[in-house]
Amino acid sequence: MKRLEDKVVIITGATGGIGRAAVELFINEGANVVMVDLNEDALIEVSNKINSNKLSYFQGDVSILADNKRAVELAIERHGGLDVFIANAGVAGDVQPITEYDEETFDKVMAVNAKGPFLGLKAAIPHMSERGGGSFVVTSSVAGVTGASLLSPYVMSKHAVVGLIKSAAKECADMNIRVNSVNPSPVETNMMRVLEDGMNELNEEDNPKTQIEQTIPLKRYAEPIEIANLLLFLSGDESKFITGSVHMIDGGFTA
Repeated sequence: MKRLEDKVVIITGATGGIGRAAVELFINEGANVVMVDLNEDALIEVSNKINSNKLSYFQGDVSILADNKRAVELAIERHGGLDVFIANAGVAGDVQPITEYDEETFDKVMAVNAKGPFLGLKAAIPHMSERGGGSFVVTSSVAGVTGASLLSPYVMSKHAVVGLIKSAAKECADMNIRVNSVNPSPVETNMMRVLEDGMNELNEEDNPKTQIEQTIPLKRYAEPIEIANLLLFLSGDESKFITGSVHMIDGGFTA
């Protein structure tokens, strides 16, 4: 028996490194998946690569309530319901001191990283409740439990996610809806390349990736599939007594 046989899953940020890994893994584990992303070309590319009748996509913006509702409606129309929502979409923002940080970029980081999961919950809760429960998992970060110089808006947004999942877990428990977060250290994705480039502009003498890896006891970045495996665990029945929890997957970074 596959671990998500016939479950219906929404995955936002579906064309990024973690998102793609999760989509492929969840399809292989029997799920019906609705991918959500802003980049339609990338959505088509992933769809063509996987080539499964269990896969659908929706081009949408997670910071807009109507798009979250439409994604949920699409899951119901095409696959009959909604069991799991993976709020994975995220942006890094800039690498800048607070005094020089652009306000428009700040607003975008907060809108995608913090408001996005809130709106996802707002759209998903009524349908999960009608179905008898479900699992809602947000991709946060080690930045959700620690600080990081020159990344204040990103860190702020990821701390907000931790507050959201803890509050929502208590609010949704009577509906049998579990709410958790996954908090990775740096992962081998394009987002980290953006952050590394930003760090490089401020300090050209040292290799940013090497510097970061030295702060991780296991001395490497995570692979996207390693994060996807934890998302899978939190989505299925093996974790049915876990809610309101922050799950570090960080190679020992926060130990």
